[in-house]
Amino acid sequence: MTVHTLVAELPDPAVLLARCRALALLDAILDGDTPTHSFVSGWRDGVDLAFMENGSGDEYTVVFDPAGVFLYGFDHESAATPWREEPRAHWPGLLDGLPASLAQYPVAPELQVDGFFDATVCAWRETGATTWQCGPVSFAADESDGADWLFDVLTDSSPKTYADFAEHYFEKSVDPQAVAAVWAGEPLTRRTVAVLSSVADFESIASQARDLGYAVQDEIAL
Repeated sequence: MTVHTLVAELPDPAVLLARCRALALLDAILDGDTPTHSFVSGWRDGVDLAFMENGSGDEYTVVFDPAGVFLYGFDHESAATPWREEPRAHWPGLLDGLPASLAQYPVAPELQVDGFFDATVCAWRETGATTWQCGPVSFAADESDGADWLFDVLTDSSPKTYADFAEHYFEKSVDPQAVAAVWAGEPLTRRTVAVLSSVADFESIASQARDLGYAVQDEIAL
């Protein structure tokens, strides 16, 4: 799987936004100190930012702009890594065709590493468009850009995929029904938080949930 498969699997922007928020909330509940998935509301005026960092040098970022959505990932071991040569260089075609309305993001200092936009996967969808797009990149059969695993949780509609990921990453049992409640955007309850984590502070999590657009049911569930 490369970005060409990814653009066919990505959901509509509204669904993608909801999933990014759910991933951030779930990670905050399970381990607020070392979350893999995060979400920043109002990263810029009218712009939200979701990102994933796995602690091993791999990451992705999704920018939700009124003009559209810009998504990119970085797999440091993939064939497309800019570090394959010196000075760093993008895989041919990576950003070709990126519309002017979203072209500010690869050059944004906040999204660069030492003045360079580190990315092996890029995709975008302008507001009003009906499909996701990517540049005309091509890969040999034994080459990958990291799309085959970087976005697997994000593109899968099943909450079980996240539950399986979380059990492996956080090394703890994860209740799939509680995950499903957050994944579905249901109001956050004390019971849901307690089932997912015995140590998470509900008031802190509730504040984060509200920032993410979740309703919070504050009474103690019986």
